[in-house]
Amino acid sequence: MTNILLAAQQGGSAMPMILMMVAIFAIMYFFMIRPQQKRQKEIQKFQNQLTEGTQVVTGGGIYGTVKSVDLNKNTVEVKIARDVVITVDKGYVFKDMANTPLQK
Repeated sequence: MTNILLAAQQGGSAMPMILMMVAIFAIMYFFMIRPQQKRQKEIQKFQNQLTEGTQVVTGGGIYGTVKSVDLNKNTVEVKIARDVVITVDKGYVFKDMANTPLQK
């Protein structure tokens, strides 16, 4: 309480505090929120472009190859071994980074 009174007596302004809060929010947006949104859009684009033969990784960490895509049920059949095919929700299929060349 005494700090507030001292700040008021010294002519202290709330402007520096407001500017600091805006700066912190801007930094968080550009370094955390925006890149995450960008990554999410890339994943969504990849999932919408799935085709037969694409190398993928499921959300559970299973590597395989897309055998077929069912847009009505929003599922993907993934071949994980010879004569072994599993059905996975399309939202849990991600790009296989092990078979993708490194980006510069």
